[in-house]
Amino acid sequence: MQKLRHPTCPGLLDRLRSALFCLLVSALACSPAWAKPDDTLRIGSKRFTESFILAQVLAQTAQSAQTAGTVKTGAGKAKVEVLPGLGNTAIVYAALRAGSIDLYPEYAGTIDQEILKNSRPSTLAAMREQLKPLGLGVDIALGFNDGYALAMKADKAQSLGLSKLSDLARHPTLRFGLSNEFIGRADGWGGLAKRYGLPQRPSGLDHGLAYDAVVAGQTDVIDIYTTDAKIDHLGLRVLVDDGNYFPRYDAVVLYRLDVPQRFPQAWAALQGLAGSIDERRMIAMNAQAELQGLSFDVIASRHLAERVASKTSTPVGQATTAPAIAAAAASAPSFWAKLFGPDLLRLSLQHLNLVLVSVGLAVLIGVPLAVAVAPFAGPRALVLGASGLLQTVPSLALLAALISWVDRIGTVPALLALTLYALLPIMRNTCTGLAEVPDGLRQAGRALGFSRTQSLRLIELPLALPTVVAGIRTATSIAVGTATIAAFIGAGGFGERIVTGLALNDKELLLAGALPSALLALGFEALFGALAWGLRRRAR
Repeated sequence: MQKLRHPTCPGLLDRLRSALFCLLVSALACSPAWAKPDDTLRIGSKRFTESFILAQVLAQTAQSAQTAGTVKTGAGKAKVEVLPGLGNTAIVYAALRAGSIDLYPEYAGTIDQEILKNSRPSTLAAMREQLKPLGLGVDIALGFNDGYALAMKADKAQSLGLSKLSDLARHPTLRFGLSNEFIGRADGWGGLAKRYGLPQRPSGLDHGLAYDAVVAGQTDVIDIYTTDAKIDHLGLRVLVDDGNYFPRYDAVVLYRLDVPQRFPQAWAALQGLAGSIDERRMIAMNAQAELQGLSFDVIASRHLAERVASKTSTPVGQATTAPAIAAAAASAPSFWAKLFGPDLLRLSLQHLNLVLVSVGLAVLIGVPLAVAVAPFAGPRALVLGASGLLQTVPSLALLAALISWVDRIGTVPALLALTLYALLPIMRNTCTGLAEVPDGLRQAGRALGFSRTQSLRLIELPLALPTVVAGIRTATSIAVGTATIAAFIGAGGFGERIVTGLALNDKELLLAGALPSALLALGFEALFGALAWGLRRRAR
C-alpha cells in the first residue's frame, strides 16, 4: 500500500498543471483579444472580392499617410490593421458599432435600406444626420456604383426570352440560387419578389460559389454585383431592373466619428480617394483577383501606384490593357506560393494560439467541474447533457450569439466558442476515468486515513489521467478544425485563407488553408500519442 504514496503520478500532475498555467499566461499575453493598442486604425471588410480589395486600398493609403506623418513630426507611428472577410453586413456593422473596427467600405444603398431601414432613398447628407446619434459617419464616395442584380446564362435567357426581371414571373420553375445575405436583406429577395410577383423559392448559396453553380447548370438565376469580373467572362446576362427596385449602391466609407480626430493624417489621405475609382477600374481590379489570382494587397498597391503615376504624368500601363492583364496572369502565384506565402507564420501562430488557449481554458473549467459532479448521477447527467447540447449548435450561429453577448468580434468570441466546444470530451472522459477507478483502491485510501481531496489527488486522478488525456486529445482535434471559423469574425488563423478562397472560388487557396490545419492536427495527434505512451510506461 505504500505505493499509493509514491510521488510519481502526483508529481506528473503538478508538472502538467504548471505547464498548462504557463502556456495560458503566455498565450493570453500574445493574444490580440487582450491587447488592442489605441493607436491602431482597424479597417474591416465584408466577405467578397471587392470588399477585400477596397479594404486594402484604404489601409495602404492610411498607412502611407501615417508613415509620412511620423517622418515629418517624429511622433510615434500609428499602426493600420486590416480585418478581412468578417462576414455579411450585420456582422461588420456590429463590429463597427462595438469599436472592434474603425471603418470599412460600404455602399450607400446598403446603409440607407439595410442599416437605417429607410423606406425611400436618402441623400448622403440625410444619412449622416441619421448616423450621427450612433457615433458613426459616412463619407468618401469612391466614385463607382456597385449595384445588386440578377443574372443567368445568356444562352438560356435567350432561349426563354428573358431580358428583364419582370420576365421571371412567367417561369416559376426556374431555380434561384441566391446568397444568404441577399435573401435576408431588407432590400433583397423579399421586396424584389413582392415588386415583381416572383413565385420562386430561392436556395441559399455562397456568393463565391454561385458562378460555378450557374455555369454548371445546377441553378438558373443568381444574384450578382454589377462590378463582378465574371459576368462577361462567363457569358452571363444581367436582367434589367425594369421596375427600378434596386437603389444606387455608391461605394463609400462608413466610419466611427472619432476617426478624424484620432488619425488626422490618415483621414486626410483617405479623403483624397474620393472619386478615384470608376466602374471600369473596379471591374479590372476584381478581375485581377478572380481571374488572375493576384493577392488583394498587390492589386491595391498597383492601383495606388498607377494613381500616383498618373498625377505626376509618368507614363504607365493601364491594368485594363491586354499586356497588363497578360502580365498579371503570368505573375499569378502557384499553389506552392500560396501554401508557403508570407502569411504562413502569422496564421500558424494565430491558429495555434486559438487552439492552445481554448483547450487550456476548457481543461481548467471542465476537469474541476467533472470531478465535482462525477459522484452524483443527477448533476453529472445534467452537466454532460448541457455540454453535449452545445455540440449541436452550428458554429456560425454560436459565434453570432457570442458576438452579441460580448459586443465585439475577434479573438474573444472565437475563444469562447472553441472553449465551449472543447468541454464535452474533456468532462465526459474525466467522469469516465474516475468511474473506472476500482473501489478497492478507494477503500484502501480510506483505510489509510486519506481525506476525499487526498484520495482524488493521490489515487483517483492519477489512475484516471490516461482517460482524461484522451479527452483532451479529442478536444484538441476538434479545436484545430473548428478554429478555422474564427476567420469569419476577424480572429485570424488558417481560416483566413479558406474565407478568401471561398470569396474567390479559389480551390488552391482553400487547400492552402485546409492543408496546414490538417498538418497541425496530425502534429497534435503525434504529441498526444507520445504522451499516452509515456503515461502507459509509467503505469507499468
